[in-house]
Amino acid sequence: MNQRTLLITLTGPDRPGVTSRLFSVLSGFPVVVADVEQVVIRGRLTLGVLVAYAGGPPTGTGGTIGGLWTAVEQVAADLDMDLEIATGTHSKEKRRRGRLHVTVLGAPLLPAAMAGIAGRIAASGANIDRIERLSSYPVTCIELAVSGADPESLRAELAAEAAAQQVDVAVQRSGLHRRAKRLIVMDVDSTLIQNEVIELLARHAGCLDEVARVTDEAMRGELDFAESLVRRVALLEGLSEEVFEKVAKEVVLTPGARTLVRTLKRLDYRFAIVSGGFTQITDSLVADLGIDYSAANTLEVVNGRLTGRVVGEIVDRPGKARALERFAAEAGIPLSQTVAIGDGANDLDMFAAAGLGIAFNAKPIVRQAADTAVNVPYLDSILYLLGISREEVEAADAEDGMPPTMN
Repeated sequence: MNQRTLLITLTGPDRPGVTSRLFSVLSGFPVVVADVEQVVIRGRLTLGVLVAYAGGPPTGTGGTIGGLWTAVEQVAADLDMDLEIATGTHSKEKRRRGRLHVTVLGAPLLPAAMAGIAGRIAASGANIDRIERLSSYPVTCIELAVSGADPESLRAELAAEAAAQQVDVAVQRSGLHRRAKRLIVMDVDSTLIQNEVIELLARHAGCLDEVARVTDEAMRGELDFAESLVRRVALLEGLSEEVFEKVAKEVVLTPGARTLVRTLKRLDYRFAIVSGGFTQITDSLVADLGIDYSAANTLEVVNGRLTGRVVGEIVDRPGKARALERFAAEAGIPLSQTVAIGDGANDLDMFAAAGLGIAFNAKPIVRQAADTAVNVPYLDSILYLLGISREEVEAADAEDGMPPTMN
């Protein structure tokens, strides 16, 4: 059954009390609230309220529609705001199916990119129900609530548009799972940190060029990771174990890494790292950042010297996926609620096992296999894909007495 409605839109300078003033006036009439949208951009408020008549179609102009219209006009005049009122009908049908969250990241985010994204959504027959800004710096992030779209086909369409516009776009299903506890599992080298640890070790051993060449082949997927690791580690034979302390000091966290981990821990998420690198370095990251779970290789040391061998089972491409599954079981979190983040070919099995795979500044083969890609150099941008805004992060930091510039 359809109901007669009024859509009331107030636009003007934002100030305290606008929303309460409008609803106080509406409370004096036989209407019910059907929908509300409010947004503030640069201090300018747009408030839209859809009301339906509770007692059926209004009659006359004195006590119902005419009186309400006049009362709302007086509110707008008192507040010096622009007013638009439109009549219509309200159906109690369910919202369109296939509700999705489309997240757009750009640095900068240009109008042409938003036009292209919106155009692809419209061409797919879907509708944009809501648009919200999650961040304005150091990247601009806009989240769109979209209904009526098939996620896989829309993801493919928007991936093509994102590449053309040089922005990042993620498409995820809407639902309660976005608010549930998650397990985040992250690669270490060139993801959590900016370095490749084995190259730092190789520099001290004087074999950097050879190790870097083998590393690059492995990251492109041209060489089996386990084989490449054995070949590279063999070149480190004879190094003093004192090199670990030196390399630990050379490790540089990716911008936003501390913010990402700190924010996820506040939300009671679990955070894990899996690395083809070495426990002698990852253990210090675990202690420094408060990481919940970790898995990495261990270099063999005998009489204070590296032997050029790895102790135990190698953490390779399938090993990373097994570690993710093990961490999820220990945390009591379903695999559908896991997020895998990495940059290399040895992260692909982990992506396949996780509910969401994110390629972070990754090689082309990895970007193509992931659910979404982030190509900005800020690791905390991943928070926006989880629906967490920059303002929420900074507010939490302020409550803990942290300066807003900390990463």
